[in-house]
Amino acid sequence: MLRYGLATQRDHIDLETAKRETKGRPRNATGVTMSGSVSRGANGKSQDSRGKAMLLALGKGLPDQVLPQEKVVESYLQDSSCDDPATRAKLERLCKTTTVRTRYTVMTKELLDEHPELKTEGIPTLTPRLDICNAAVIDLGAAAARAALDDWGRPAADITHLVYISSSELRLPGGDLHLAARLGLSPNTVRTSLFFLGCSGGAAALRTAKDIAENNPGSRVLVTAAETTVLGFRPPSYDRPYDLVGAALFGDGASAVIIGAGPMTPAEKPFLELEFSTQEFLPGTDKVIDGKISEEGINFKLGRDLPEKIESRIEGFCRTLIDQVGIKDFNDVFWAVHPGGPAILNRLEFCLELQPEKLKISRKALMNYGNVSSNTIFYVLEYLRDELKKGAITEEWGLLLAFGPGITFEGLLVRGVN
Repeated sequence: MLRYGLATQRDHIDLETAKRETKGRPRNATGVTMSGSVSRGANGKSQDSRGKAMLLALGKGLPDQVLPQEKVVESYLQDSSCDDPATRAKLERLCKTTTVRTRYTVMTKELLDEHPELKTEGIPTLTPRLDICNAAVIDLGAAAARAALDDWGRPAADITHLVYISSSELRLPGGDLHLAARLGLSPNTVRTSLFFLGCSGGAAALRTAKDIAENNPGSRVLVTAAETTVLGFRPPSYDRPYDLVGAALFGDGASAVIIGAGPMTPAEKPFLELEFSTQEFLPGTDKVIDGKISEEGINFKLGRDLPEKIESRIEGFCRTLIDQVGIKDFNDVFWAVHPGGPAILNRLEFCLELQPEKLKISRKALMNYGNVSSNTIFYVLEYLRDELKKGAITEEWGLLLAFGPGITFEGLLVRGVN
């Protein structure tokens, strides 16, 4: 059904060890220990964490239903019982412009046959939608988490913290508890949930996990994001033009990463250091990405001016990140950007005068998965790890970016690890 993976020994650091490790390091004005020097390999990339959070493992979980883009128009119109020629023509145009080739989806013909009310306008369907979504995100999230644990090579019992992200479920207790139980995590695992952050959720989770790892030496943080579009599926309507954009662009899936700071075991293979993180929202833009839950599910509205709004602030936001290491040219770093859509990537490339290959892995993730909300940045990171392993990336520093409701910018300055 779903694609998984599997699962090893917590590093215990006592207070005296922590004191010895930080003794003699400079401190900032608040008394927080500052990072010291770092050893370099032959390629100039860092080989020592210096107490910084490191990305240690990746995994993903995908639904069985594969949706090639060339099948979307027929599938969506048939599933929603729509035979309007104008709707067909518009959806055909959108499917071509998104650059998406493949997506994965929880929604199937069998599911719609079981719940025909989901494709009927005006019927209260929130309860069956949530029943489907709540089950699906845990199935997908558990598959992704097991894959990350397998990639890490240590058991689930060694996870000390869980950060769970979703914009596709609504219940008490939340998916964090259900996921922890499904994976057999310790009851003492400290859980943090991030809900309804949309496309910026994955980067926000990395920022949160970075803070947790760096303030708890020896900890290992499992980050899991799980999303499905079932909550927003509905028949097309002239009153909701964005529904067709969603049908052409968004997909389902889950992803997981493991993050840690402090001493690494010989089996651990960090590939990315999370150096610095920041968040910013653009005042007066809270309606540009707008979503409301009703008895019929969730209704999204996306402003046509979203790419322009992002463009208006993106250069200054990215300067805040690269200024941390004195870099001036945006082409002197590698890029991992959440691909909300081709228009956003095109604007970013044009505004920052990026070389075309800089956004290659973001475009590749969009092509192969669509926009999977909070997950997509992790699919980009999987391609980034591949590029780092091959030596295809020569820059030491990189930027990780995502944009979500607010409009909210999430950014991290990262460093490739050899």
